[in-house]
Amino acid sequence: MITRTVSKNPRTTRGDLVNDLQRAGTKVTKATISNTLRRQGLKSCSARRVPLLKPVHVQARLKFAREHLDDPEEDWENVIWSDETKIELFGKNSTRRVWRRKNAELHPKNTIPTVKHGGGNIMLWGCFSAKGPGRLIRVKERMNGAMYREILSDNLLPSARALKMKRGWVFQHDNDPKHTVWATKKWLRKKHFKALEWPSQSPDLNPIDNLWRELKVRVAQRQPQNITALEEICMEEWAKIPATSGGGDTAESSGIGSLSYRGRLGLSSQRDAGSARWSTIPE
Repeated sequence: MITRTVSKNPRTTRGDLVNDLQRAGTKVTKATISNTLRRQGLKSCSARRVPLLKPVHVQARLKFAREHLDDPEEDWENVIWSDETKIELFGKNSTRRVWRRKNAELHPKNTIPTVKHGGGNIMLWGCFSAKGPGRLIRVKERMNGAMYREILSDNLLPSARALKMKRGWVFQHDNDPKHTVWATKKWLRKKHFKALEWPSQSPDLNPIDNLWRELKVRVAQRQPQNITALEEICMEEWAKIPATSGGGDTAESSGIGSLSYRGRLGLSSQRDAGSARWSTIPE
């Protein structure tokens, strides 16, 4: 019953199961439920956040996946991926687990300092390819189209040169209005930069998300105490992320090698195909 229930509804809690079994006349503990599920290969994990997709988004994502699923490795290695992200000071990005003794939860070693409203944050723009990280810069003002084009002007081509991209390299950015406005498209054409056609609502298809996650973990481990230190540590840790190594915290392990990125597209297309089927069922 336990395995069948959580397979049907993965959001079922151990408390729910304890209550259900108790009503059925069986008394069990939460520990017993955990052990039973672990033996079945099930473990408690944080639910991954995915974009809320409308049918038009699902179809666009399916089209993208089908068009690129068989692209060779060389094609993905010749893409510069980009995005913006926010990193918070003393915020949710600084969540950590600690090993402590009973009643020692308030010992300074076992706490993370917090301030109201998270203590501020910084916005970053960065890019990378299969060869490694490109430039990372802090966006100090509210970004508009003109500022975005200035960022690209100052950082995109230098990144391509530093990464030794091959002739005909492709630039990826999402469908944020700043990115798709006519002036930005005109600027890209004038500079002869080829942009990858990108489906809306698809941050999960961009492998730079893995690099952002890695960066935030590294920054949280160093526990910056102010915004200036936060920016400095972000730049230092970004520069330390290598193109290749055995540790898994690399540009290659972020999902750009042909097999890993094709796998990402394959999983996405399977999930989206399921969503498309459900979306066609009448109410």
